[in-house]
Amino acid sequence: MTGPTWWVVTDLDGTLMDHRYDWSPAAAVLTRLRQNGIPVIPCTSKTAEEVERFRAEAGLRDPYIVENGGAIHSETMHEPLGPSWAELKPQLQLLAADLGEPLRALDDLTAAEGDRLLGLSGDGLLQAQRRRCSVPFVPPPAALRSRLQQLAAERDLSIVQGNRMAHLLGAGVSKGRALAVLKQRLGAEGVQVLGLGDSPNDLPLLEAADVAVVVPGPEGPHPALLDAVDSGRFQLAAHPHARGWAEAVQRIVF
Repeated sequence: MTGPTWWVVTDLDGTLMDHRYDWSPAAAVLTRLRQNGIPVIPCTSKTAEEVERFRAEAGLRDPYIVENGGAIHSETMHEPLGPSWAELKPQLQLLAADLGEPLRALDDLTAAEGDRLLGLSGDGLLQAQRRRCSVPFVPPPAALRSRLQQLAAERDLSIVQGNRMAHLLGAGVSKGRALAVLKQRLGAEGVQVLGLGDSPNDLPLLEAADVAVVVPGPEGPHPALLDAVDSGRFQLAAHPHARGWAEAVQRIVF
């Protein structure tokens, strides 16, 4: 593949979008990237349905990574990279029993709970609930999370933490691995990757990128990413969400 020098590989929720799912401050930079033939590749915990809706709104036709690395997609490719939702969902209940703490899956939330916890309702909530290769769930109290990680590893599973939900995945499934597979499938191993994220589930993406940018929230960067920012391993965007995203992409790519 003789493509552009850069790929912009980006998380969506909390990074390109704020927590009301607004990405309008980045619209002009997205248009400029598209006009210059620079792929913008969502790499997100969202479902394929959700990403397809965003791509249509943003005018994107580039590949994308969904469900925290659970699958890669393009116009002609739909490749799962780990166990299915049907395999994972029963495991969540077994983990809850082992932990002695109920774990509510996203697809079990009521409409009122989805609106309160995620700001999603109607078709937006249904699209988020229709999973194929991950099981998002309401995380347990912080004191139990290390134990839950251990229990998951014993079952050859992994759990990653986003801003609002935790996500049950197959062992080895991550945004970074999915990016490596996508580059291989497209013959783009030599491309330069600008990776942008905001939370712990973005760490594998940021570590795999040639240039990594942490996009802060209104109260600053996620504590789990602070050490890498302070050491200079990751850059820090100057503003939260889409405004910071746009500034960082424009500064680095153009």
